[in-house]
Amino acid sequence: MGASREGTAGVHGHRSADESLLDDEQVMLGNDPGGMLRATASAGAQVRESAALAAETDLSMLEDEGRPRAVVVAGIGTAGLTGSILATVAGPRCPVPIIGHRSSGVPGWVGAADVVIAVSASGRSPEALAAADAAARRGARLVAIGNPDSELQAMAERARAPFIQVPRRAPARASLWGLTVPVLFAGRALGLVKLAEADLAETAIRLDADAERCRPGAESFVNPAKSLALGLAGSIPIVWGSSPLATVAARRFADTLAANARYPVMAGALGEAGRGRVGLLDGVFGGLAESNRDIFADSEDDEAGQTRLRLVLMRDGGLNPEDEADEPVAVEERRADAVQTLAERRGVRCDVITAEGGSTLERLASIVAVPDFASLYLALAHGLDPMAVPAISEMKELSNPMPEARS
Repeated sequence: MGASREGTAGVHGHRSADESLLDDEQVMLGNDPGGMLRATASAGAQVRESAALAAETDLSMLEDEGRPRAVVVAGIGTAGLTGSILATVAGPRCPVPIIGHRSSGVPGWVGAADVVIAVSASGRSPEALAAADAAARRGARLVAIGNPDSELQAMAERARAPFIQVPRRAPARASLWGLTVPVLFAGRALGLVKLAEADLAETAIRLDADAERCRPGAESFVNPAKSLALGLAGSIPIVWGSSPLATVAARRFADTLAANARYPVMAGALGEAGRGRVGLLDGVFGGLAESNRDIFADSEDDEAGQTRLRLVLMRDGGLNPEDEADEPVAVEERRADAVQTLAERRGVRCDVITAEGGSTLERLASIVAVPDFASLYLALAHGLDPMAVPAISEMKELSNPMPEARS
């Protein structure tokens, strides 16, 4: 086991990942005092709880007033990703634009013909509060989603707008499904998505099954999340999605790798990557680095002096190749096959995660769950606490206005 180091900001951890740290369940849980593994394993329970709470909320106002001109989903971080998920589940045939807004307030064009969904796990995010306030002032229909008894709930009540409570039991980045399901319920009330009870049940079952496969006590050779984490250790990950759904999962993985494991990541759509960023496979961290690899050298010695790319490819395949889409499934699949071939030719290692399931929501869950756990195991392999991120706290302290000095 490598010696623990202390960074210049007092952050403790190991520069190199230590696989032995993932072999002892008790050691792992001790290094996760905030319970991020437990919170991530609750994803299926989040789906069930948030669906029950959303079903209890009166959304008839949304149904009665008909289809909006546009829907704006306002939130930051994980809350902001829920807008992309709503757009993905709604699909290319959605009759109105669904726009994610990840800054304060709302776009300047928002008015009485539009709907604003303000999302905040804590119920006190400045971005969500500003969006709710702007929506109320402009006469837009408002739906608020967040922690009960919060400032966001009070603001929704003043605006006589529906509020869907999501009790906060974990940090926002471990609460993706608790925040997503109420957004989908709002989309269903607006007639934008088809969300069957069976879809929710199957998604929850899928998340439960993946949590069992990725449980801390499962050894690396049978735990897909630990295997993925150890494969990514010491690399520069690139995560590409073959379809709009897979791209949402790719961006989610990039977010969790950055927040939990503190790894720099590039993520995006494979179609866009094929117009330029695929050239990274030829670069100094890609093909050029791999050409210098000594196949006879000890793996630890070989890896120590060379940082390399590691490609993670999220593949979808679509539910029905005959469905109308922005791009035919066959084109997406050929592109995914091509990038795998390019990586193989250059010696760049590639992990492939393929969507499964009978609904769009379940398919998304199938390519989000294992990477979520992998980001935690990668952090733990480096001796990092995946919940405690000192830089976030310091950033808030440094960027908030200083209180006025008292005379």
